[in-house]
Amino acid sequence: MEYGNLHMRINEILEEKCISKNKICKELDIPRTNFNKYCRDSVTRFDTGLICKLCWYLNIKVGDLIEYKRPEN
Repeated sequence: MEYGNLHMRINEILEEKCISKNKICKELDIPRTNFNKYCRDSVTRFDTGLICKLCWYLNIKVGDLIEYKRPEN
């Protein structure tokens, strides 16, 4: 059974706030390869420390960052 998935809205938020991926990775000391996995929705387990860093840096709530997408029938 398909239950849907979680979508990280990082790309959209960075674009809205005019912040480059290089800048946020450098300022938060996040490896770019790991960050790219979050941007592509290709992580299976979330790093809560990273989620907290992103929310703090971007001044957003977790619900602004992560979106649940129901499966299509």
